[in-house]
Amino acid sequence: MNHPLFSYRNRQLDIQDIRFIQELIARDYLRGRSHIARCLCQAWQWIQPNGKLKEFAARDLLLRLEEKKYITLPPRLSTKVNRKKGYEQIPFFRQDPLDGPLRQYDRPEIEVLDSRDRYLWDYLIHHYHYLGRPALVGEHVRHLVRLRGQEVACLAWASAAWKVKDRDQFIGWEETSKRKNLYLLANNTRFLILDWVRIKHLASKILALSLRRLSADWQQRYGHPIVLAETFVDLSRFAGTCYQAANWIYVGQTKGSAKQGNRYYYHGQPKAVYLYPLHRQFKRLLNDQG
Repeated sequence: MNHPLFSYRNRQLDIQDIRFIQELIARDYLRGRSHIARCLCQAWQWIQPNGKLKEFAARDLLLRLEEKKYITLPPRLSTKVNRKKGYEQIPFFRQDPLDGPLRQYDRPEIEVLDSRDRYLWDYLIHHYHYLGRPALVGEHVRHLVRLRGQEVACLAWASAAWKVKDRDQFIGWEETSKRKNLYLLANNTRFLILDWVRIKHLASKILALSLRRLSADWQQRYGHPIVLAETFVDLSRFAGTCYQAANWIYVGQTKGSAKQGNRYYYHGQPKAVYLYPLHRQFKRLLNDQG
């Protein structure tokens, strides 16, 4: 019996798995990392619900194995562009102060962005959100919100977190059903109302509109719906008022830990966990093991 040498996303890799990857790298060394990652996905049937290969997960696994000296990857075929350092071009956007009651404004308009037109969204999040621009990988959706033709808010929805005790208890999840159905959740990783926008109740209104279209946006992009949304509110900074006003359900707090690489570390800053059902039968769907 081979003992596990490495654990990744609940998959235990033994010596035979490592040797298989080493042989795969030796065979396709000149074809590059992306090709090797795709071949690994095909061999292990790492496929998303929409039928696409889980290439990011495979690339991430390969990098972690290289860090542990189990494998040696070929050099990158192209230079990775690092956009975290800043933005050379300042995009055009209005900064007219907006205030007063929400009723005096028309309904906010939400645009779903793709990789070709996200520069303004990235710029606004980078400069005006206290956490900066997130590294959105895997399945995700960006919403840019306008009011009277002016950008007022940005939202990011991404794949849900794996370990959230109070959320899992609320759903009634066992590990088998969670592993199968986690893709039906989306995490609100960023929500920004721009500093010069001071319209009362606008935040909860935008959340409601974003949630109303979220599942359809996901279905169109990834081929499956979302039945439950989650978010984590930093209690040292916020009270979660806009989520409460938008009828999100408070289910508990995190333990004050975060994932870094393949491990969890304690940072001592618990966050409030809020959930929002997008389907009446969300618990049944999330616990389905068929």
